[in-house]
Amino acid sequence: MTQGFQRRSVLAGLAGMGAVMTGYATSANAAAGPFFKRHDLPIGLQLYTLGPDAAKDLDGTLAQVAKIGYRDIELAGLLGRTAADMKAAMDRAGLTTSSAHIQGRAMGAQSFSGDLAKLADDLNVLGVKSAVMPLFYIPDRFELKPNEGENGAAFLSRMAGQMTVDDWKWNADFLNKKGEALKSAGIAVGYHNHNNEFAPVGGTTGMDILLKETDPALVTFEMDAGWVMAAGYDPFALLKQHKGRFTLMHVKDIKASTTANFALKQDPTEVGSGMIDWKKLLPAAYDSGVRHFFVEQEAPFAHPRIESTKISHDYLASVVA
Repeated sequence: MTQGFQRRSVLAGLAGMGAVMTGYATSANAAAGPFFKRHDLPIGLQLYTLGPDAAKDLDGTLAQVAKIGYRDIELAGLLGRTAADMKAAMDRAGLTTSSAHIQGRAMGAQSFSGDLAKLADDLNVLGVKSAVMPLFYIPDRFELKPNEGENGAAFLSRMAGQMTVDDWKWNADFLNKKGEALKSAGIAVGYHNHNNEFAPVGGTTGMDILLKETDPALVTFEMDAGWVMAAGYDPFALLKQHKGRFTLMHVKDIKASTTANFALKQDPTEVGSGMIDWKKLLPAAYDSGVRHFFVEQEAPFAHPRIESTKISHDYLASVVA
């Protein structure tokens, strides 16, 4: 009886252990499932990536984007449409628009320097919750005129090179004021980095000043991972040092041939084809507070733009992190 009891106990223990291990394996597999599916997050797209295509055929482009599997769009302007027209196009494609890039200076239909009440109304029509300034506000004393033969990237880099510590502090104050003004409308104001912000200035950097001088209750940040890397900085360290400040991310990849610089230069590629370890960066970003991820790719493209967006989406949809 004793031996039989002991045998049955051992077998029962082994069976129980097997059940535990099976449960553990199932739980582990679930925890290691595709990142976006596991966190119930949509894979977003910054429409700037398809700017020329969307400008020519908005409905056709958005239909292709939705077919690929994107669900959330970040706007970079209204492409000559009204907010109502853009919202109707998004609805026809079954897409949401949670974020929009809004210029600091009045260089288009929408800006932080224009009618903020009208801006808030437009953003609410679109369903936008985050209004992100995509570039530093160029001081009014600067002449907004490119030199002969100077392209857009070179012009903006020259402007950035003339920015002082006080100019960056002015930008921070500008963002605080706009954040306070739009908060009551349910819209969060944010700032999106390039690599200009990481250039040394007065013993610090523009990015450090913006992070230090903005009120976390009023201003959030959108990390462009590709531009952080292009500046020679570590996105992991930046997220860790400023946990909670970054709530949006541009999922942008660059080739290892990119040389660290502060002059808007990079060698772009599709997400998953470059030097960024997304299996580690995506969960690190999530743990730091990022909840909106938008694929964005810079020109030049090795493939048609829509094909590149599909390559990036399909990679991200399969990432186990």
